[in-house]
Amino acid sequence: MPVLSIIACRMFEDELAHVLSRDTELEQLIVVEGRDSFGLLRKLKSKNCLHRTAPLDRVPFLLGNRHGFGSGSGSGSGSGFKTIAKPLLKLPFFREVHENMKLKAAQKVTVVVNPLRLGLHDDLDLLKSEVYGKIREMAAFSDGILIFYCSCGEAFESLEKDFSGFKCPLYCLKDGNGEVVADCISAALGGNAAYDEIMYACRGTGALYFTPMWASAWKEMSEERRKSRNLDDNYLKDPRYSRLVKLDTGLSYDPDFHKNVREFARTFDMEIVEIKGSAELAEKSYRAAKKGVIQRTLE
Repeated sequence: MPVLSIIACRMFEDELAHVLSRDTELEQLIVVEGRDSFGLLRKLKSKNCLHRTAPLDRVPFLLGNRHGFGSGSGSGSGSGFKTIAKPLLKLPFFREVHENMKLKAAQKVTVVVNPLRLGLHDDLDLLKSEVYGKIREMAAFSDGILIFYCSCGEAFESLEKDFSGFKCPLYCLKDGNGEVVADCISAALGGNAAYDEIMYACRGTGALYFTPMWASAWKEMSEERRKSRNLDDNYLKDPRYSRLVKLDTGLSYDPDFHKNVREFARTFDMEIVEIKGSAELAEKSYRAAKKGVIQRTLE
């Protein structure tokens, strides 16, 4: 049975909880333990989404011998069964039964999710190093890895090139034009082109964009990123930044979304502008990655 691993930015907690809780065909869901997984675990629990947790180094033990017979592992009773059954596969009926069993097994995907800390964005070299390290570590037990990050400035611009020829396929958050989305705001709007349109409409006025997760995390981010230009108080109080774009993705994991937006707007004297977003891009990217690992298993 295939394993799809996900390396995720915490800014995508809502989208991850959404796509995973809706997937009723999973064999199992494993969330890597750590302080950065608490929010995701709480949201999964609110949707009654069954999951297991384990430190990253224990995940392979939870997966066990996930390939079983038919994988070509060549050991144990599975190998013996293959030897006995091989002549039968020449018969159309048994060959069809075998292919149906193989297809059914491939559809039952196990997902392993590893959320990483928000503060990594303070240093793009550190962010890149951390994500690249997790890719190499998780590839050992994965049939594919979905990178639940955006291009994040220049951090992942060369990701596909850097891992070209890598045995474990990588999947990214891409819009309808096949472009890796620029950031989490672009993802919530449906792609880079939509983001460009919104920014053009706001030209001449400095604007900040808040998804529900951004609204709930801005205090934490400001504490961790005191030197960050994005969340520096003096920078935010600049009168040129007078508009707060409230981007409602339709995901209701945080009941304080509206309150958080109002509090931020009052703190920095900003006008609130509401725009409708969605989780559609995250949904499509997840389905594409899942389809990819299933197809790879059947090859």
